Amino acid sequence: MNYSRFYLFQIQFLGYRYHGWLQHREMKTVQGMINKTCAFIFGHQQFKTLGCSRTDAKVSAEQYVFELFCHEQLEKQTAIKLFNQNLPNDIRVLDIEETNQTFNLIQAVEQKEYRYLFAHGIKNHPFAASTVMSIDEPLDIELMQRGCALFVGEHNFRRYCAEPTPGKNYIRHVEHCSIERNTFYHADFFPNQTWFFNVIAKGFLRYQVRLMMGQLIALGKGKITLDELKKTLEGESEIPVREIAPSSGLILFKVKLKINKP
Repeated sequence: MNYSRFYLFQIQFLGYRYHGWLQHREMKTVQGMINKTCAFIFGHQQFKTLGCSRTDAKVSAEQYVFELFCHEQLEKQTAIKLFNQNLPNDIRVLDIEETNQTFNLIQAVEQKEYRYLFAHGIKNHPFAASTVMSIDEPLDIELMQRGCALFVGEHNFRRYCAEPTPGKNYIRHVEHCSIERNTFYHADFFPNQTWFFNVIAKGFLRYQVRLMMGQLIALGKGKITLDELKKTLEGESEIPVREIAPSSGLILFKVKLKINKP
């Protein structure tokens, strides 16, 4: 179908009750909810949405971008208000910007930043389950920070892919990787001290961030050494690493785009 209008939507969502971004007939997804809202607002199905990235079930987003292809002319502030009135409370539209037919969202992504919230040495309040992963055992944060440095740069992340297949390119360049104190999300039911794993790259393999976080947790618990972590980046084995962090602590924090305006 040929469309005459093209819009970029910036949204936030809490992913805890969704099975990721991508629409699925039998599961509740963020894209499914967006499409349902578009159909209600427009009164028809003559539109299409395309997300900047797939996300796993229960993964949240501080900033997510999708493109809307349609025939409707949208006035920015009116449309933001209308969508937010009709979307569920765990999805919010932040901004809408018109683009053009030549714009390619997937190619426009220059950088993705993920943050993984966690606390250690304490059992979290149940209300924090959707946002902060609870690790009962104490972790060696300083050692984990040293482990982060091993991920920075260009490496073979074959072992950090859920389903490695022959011929696939597993080389990824990690621009930044760190563990820092959380100072941006607060709640009365959060532990007194929370942390976040921060990683930035142009793109990631499926489950890569959660597998990286899982290995850092194993390092912090003393289950693996820095040398063993380093060997996982040499790409000699096709067997994925075993430690994978739960999805509910993961947040797509920021997406940087190169945008050509109409």
